[in-house]
Amino acid sequence: MYAATSTDLVVIGAGVIGLSIAHAALARGMGVLVIDRTGPAAGASAGNAGGFAFSEIHPLASPDTLMASPKWLLDPLGPLSLPVRYAPMIVPWMLRFAKASLPGRVAASTRAQAALMAHAQQTLEPAMARTGTSDMLRKTGQMQVFESARAFEAARRDSDEAAHYGYSFRALVGTDAIAEVQPGLSPRFTHGIATEDWWAISDPKLYTLALATALTEKGGRIETAEARALTANAEGVTIHLADGTVIAARQAVVAAGAHSHRLAASLGDRIPLETERGYNTTLPPGAFDLHRHITFSEHGFVAAPLSTGIRIGGAVELGGLDLPPNYARSKAMLKKAAGFLPGLKTTDGTEWMGFRPSLPDTLPAIGRATRAPNVIYAFGHGHLGLTQSAGTADLVADLLTGATPAIDLTPFAPNRFKGLI
Repeated sequence: MYAATSTDLVVIGAGVIGLSIAHAALARGMGVLVIDRTGPAAGASAGNAGGFAFSEIHPLASPDTLMASPKWLLDPLGPLSLPVRYAPMIVPWMLRFAKASLPGRVAASTRAQAALMAHAQQTLEPAMARTGTSDMLRKTGQMQVFESARAFEAARRDSDEAAHYGYSFRALVGTDAIAEVQPGLSPRFTHGIATEDWWAISDPKLYTLALATALTEKGGRIETAEARALTANAEGVTIHLADGTVIAARQAVVAAGAHSHRLAASLGDRIPLETERGYNTTLPPGAFDLHRHITFSEHGFVAAPLSTGIRIGGAVELGGLDLPPNYARSKAMLKKAAGFLPGLKTTDGTEWMGFRPSLPDTLPAIGRATRAPNVIYAFGHGHLGLTQSAGTADLVADLLTGATPAIDLTPFAPNRFKGLI
């Protein structure tokens, strides 16, 4: 079907990252074809919490995470889970995660993340205006809540550091102060931190589908096709599909989420991408009068107000791509949420599990393939794909057109793990 196809650019992946890149390339005059194994918004872009978490500049790879991990791992339904049968396969990734948690590397990752976040925030509204999706943006803010003063003080240290990058926060002490921001929370939460530098989308799946519709209306193309491998030479890129046919293009972008490392391997790049499996339950509209995103920091999940309902989800399960879902995790979060949000109507919810593509240092891979400069990687955003989508798209469009990227991409180099354990 595609043997004779030739275009300026093929983007592999029709999630929010891939479609945002396609729009940015189209705006710079490129002909664009997007391919995806299952179609637009079929992966993590459909089931995330819908937050633009610009103030979340601190990497998950950190000494605090390492210290808390043993306790979390003892609870199979807690914030972090590692299925026993997957543990041997993830050891190399975990060793890299531990190295990335050294203080010097955490500081460097924080600076890089802050630069990407600032660029993402600056580029989001112009990108939404171009795609006709501005009415889906909500600047409602977010609040973290805590049961212990110790956890609150630890989070305040992160907030104080983020404040140096221009983000603002309000410390909330006492149930009355918390209730002024979000009424109806359990009195067990005695401390909170609120920020307005956390925006939201009305619904992440509907937003991604709207990007797909806008792309085709502007002349871009989207096809359902599974890329299995890439080959490249000085003239261009050949994308080999599962059905045996090929697509020819001048350039290609790999933005296939948790499946991206398999395509990178076909070009000789061994990138340690893992999947943080996330779970949620979306309750019908009216399940709770939720004003903004509420993060239950000590429990590793969030309550998110969407136009389509209330989404309760989060946590991390390091279980790869092939193990069956463990929906006991979404049920456990929903049970906790019922206690944290008294009056929450927990019936008629829809459960979901998705794959967050994550690299050991929490930073995405944004840059050229090692031996194929006409192939660009844009994956590994972890929990922050929606947040960083517009900024990533702008940076990739710079690379595609030979412009100088707005920020230094050295910390995001896809080959930065080469030679590391």
